[in-house]
Amino acid sequence: MPYALLGGAQLAVGAAAIFARYALGGAQPIAVSAARLAIAALVLFAIAAFRLRAANAGPVTRRQNFILALAGVALAAHFAGWIWSLEYTTVATSTLLVASTPVWTALYDAAFGKNRLSRAAMAAFATGAAGLVMVVGFNHARPPFPGHELLGALLALGGSVAIAAYLLLVREVRARTNTRAIVTRTYGWAALVLVASAALAHQPPPPVSDTAAWGGIIAMALISQLLGHTAINASLRWFSPSAVSFASLLEPVFAAMLALALFHESVAAPALAGAVLLLGSIAVVLREEHKALDGSGLYIGPVQ
Repeated sequence: MPYALLGGAQLAVGAAAIFARYALGGAQPIAVSAARLAIAALVLFAIAAFRLRAANAGPVTRRQNFILALAGVALAAHFAGWIWSLEYTTVATSTLLVASTPVWTALYDAAFGKNRLSRAAMAAFATGAAGLVMVVGFNHARPPFPGHELLGALLALGGSVAIAAYLLLVREVRARTNTRAIVTRTYGWAALVLVASAALAHQPPPPVSDTAAWGGIIAMALISQLLGHTAINASLRWFSPSAVSFASLLEPVFAAMLALALFHESVAAPALAGAVLLLGSIAVVLREEHKALDGSGLYIGPVQ
């Protein structure tokens, strides 16, 4: 059961890019992101209303609420950038680049924390950069709007940096409150920011009659976000944070396989080699970060 739970969670999260492609057929990226977060937040608010006392592990201070609000803004930037990238680059490339989150958290800890980069981690950054160039440079599959593949890659990387900021902010309050209290607040703030942004950008939600687009949005909210990430957090009961983080490297693989089957998005051999190099480099960074943190910390996989 534990292995099935963790594997199913990675599949659910990896499928988020597939669901997003269907959603983008009926609405623009910010509107899709806003609808997804609004649905997820409403579900969590409903749960909190029925289980108010269980929603907090203790009193949440004004400072913690402020940190969680900032985390919600970062989460909104992550979803907007990542979902937007799927219009300009392939599912495989976008999901792979957003999986580079551990690289940014490790760099932050090295620059502002007490964890110095080991030689293995520095070598991994070099090989990861080479893999990134290969993935972006040899990406010949045709996304919905070809000709802007570099923009798509930059948006995916921006989404990865944004979710790294989210996780670093959440880490500040995680020890004093539980996961459901954190996600209820951050999803709520992210939904508010995205709904306001969609209104300012004149991006309406899909028409009610567009069942494919709404199906993609609801699947992202319920399957990838609420079920997938809840299962990932639940799997920490049986697995270490390091093991869960390593398992998150399966998400780009699942996404690429689904994109090949559904959208016929193949990966060129040089880009595939670069993907293997990048995933291997991220695995080394995760291992070194786990050793530096002595097994403590937060799940640092991508939040798709």
